[in-house]
Amino acid sequence: MPLLEIERKFLVVGEFRNLATSSTHIAQGYIASGNGRTVRVRIRGDKGYLTIKGPSDHAGLARFEWEKEITLAEAKALMTICEPGIIEKTRWLVPSEDGKHTWEVDVFEGENEGLIMAEIELESEDDVVEKPAFIGKEVTGDRRFYNSHMRRYPFRLWRDDIALL
Repeated sequence: MPLLEIERKFLVVGEFRNLATSSTHIAQGYIASGNGRTVRVRIRGDKGYLTIKGPSDHAGLARFEWEKEITLAEAKALMTICEPGIIEKTRWLVPSEDGKHTWEVDVFEGENEGLIMAEIELESEDDVVEKPAFIGKEVTGDRRFYNSHMRRYPFRLWRDDIALL
């Protein structure tokens, strides 16, 4: 597993579900978050994960990431000690047109309902990717769209302050 995550984030403005190859429900909580660093526990379908992330670079494009699969029972137990505000979403996987990348489209639920965001992981910061028609405004580096931020300040509180395109 690479220890450097390079990704770009975008708002979604069009239909994507007909292009998706799969979808999975995700619940995630934060054991610790602060100063750009997070320790996250995630339940994705019937699997658990523990993830540690470092602060983002100046552009919000790259950051240290370490992830380890854990048992579902361990993940459920860790969720009980998370900071308030669990993020829930359904993740849809959409292959890029060139077949080199996969768009991860998250449809948020609960307090963040109404937000649909796509991420794409890149091999390098200058990796070029074609944006499909459903992709809107880029929000890479905008901390309001970090899951760790949205657990404290849900999308419903600031949704009227953004333009999707």
